[in-house]
Amino acid sequence: MTLDLVVTNLNTRDAPAPVAIGIAGGRIAAIEREIVCDAPVIDAGGRFGLPGFVDTHVHLDKACLLGRCGHAHGDLKAAIATVARLKADFTEEDVLARAGRCLDRAIAHGTTRMRTHVEVDPRAGLRSFRALAQAKRDYAWGIDLELCVFPQEGLTNDPGCEELLVAALEEGADVLGGCPYTDTDPIAQLDRLFELAADYDVALDLHLDFDLDASTGHLEDVCRRTEAFGRGGRVAVGHVTKLSAMTPSAFERAAARLAGAGVALTALPATDLYLMGRDRFADRPRGVTPAHELARRGVTASIATNNVQNPFTPFGDLSLMRMANLYANVAQVGPDGFDACLDLVTDGPARLMNLDDYGLRVGAAADLVVLDAADAGEAFADIAAPLWGLKRGRRSFERPRAALNPPAA
Repeated sequence: MTLDLVVTNLNTRDAPAPVAIGIAGGRIAAIEREIVCDAPVIDAGGRFGLPGFVDTHVHLDKACLLGRCGHAHGDLKAAIATVARLKADFTEEDVLARAGRCLDRAIAHGTTRMRTHVEVDPRAGLRSFRALAQAKRDYAWGIDLELCVFPQEGLTNDPGCEELLVAALEEGADVLGGCPYTDTDPIAQLDRLFELAADYDVALDLHLDFDLDASTGHLEDVCRRTEAFGRGGRVAVGHVTKLSAMTPSAFERAAARLAGAGVALTALPATDLYLMGRDRFADRPRGVTPAHELARRGVTASIATNNVQNPFTPFGDLSLMRMANLYANVAQVGPDGFDACLDLVTDGPARLMNLDDYGLRVGAAADLVVLDAADAGEAFADIAAPLWGLKRGRRSFERPRAALNPPAA
């Protein structure tokens, strides 16, 4: 067997003892207890490795806006309005620079796949989309980037928006998104988006049900259209914070409906915590959908970064390990559920994005992040630092371990 690289002494979630991974042509060619060959070797030193984190829901086009706007508002409508004013002045160079800051961080935190939502409308035009198409090309060495174009401020009530979405799809947008709760006619928006997704044969990823009133919502409308259009496995919904406010029986019905229709869900802990429940002074609800409970009931589920340092979420570092740990704190997940939370930033999002070359298995892409921990439990509890990673068998980043300097005796 001719190999380009061998990673030895790596602990994984699937093997009871450290393994060696042989890589050829950017793919995993062998996983054995030992591999003897003439290829270069990287000794993982008994540390824990994952097949790269997968971030299913990020907004690169409006990231890193701190300093350009105030943050006294704090609610969803005000955040949307603030960015609507700002994005009219976005240039391709500006979007590309801010996206690059985020992608640098994501790669250094071990993320190897990402879906970014991109606002396309008469204010932004196609500038943000074209900038992120360039970022997709520029950063292909370290991350696979999907572009999901969507109408943030409505579709049926925003003349010219549909034509721009179609133009982006014609130019190669990977996924179509939506935001029914900002539209004056949310049902009409859903109908048109499902039609366009079918016409262009792309997946659909919707912002949905982003409040805490569980008495209303459009989850059933999405499930019904997913079945009618035969799009099971190719529709996802994000936020859906209404699920966090449901009674146990209503939650069970919603989970069964999502699983049966093949609709995936992404929870967005940082933004949902920051924006939800602001009308309450005491006993504020968490407002984060229990994604691990949905996954346990057969729903394809993930947690993701969403917004970074903007009016929706004025913080963020693109670390999915940190986000998963935050989620576990919010959802009150103990050590017996740490593995399930890791699934929400690895295998779950890979299924949501239909990544058929993901995983630590023979034939998969040779994507890998090695963490400063011996096993999954230690990595999760410590929010272990990523030490180095591979993208298609090439070293994509590395960082030294912290060195302490105590005084001499």
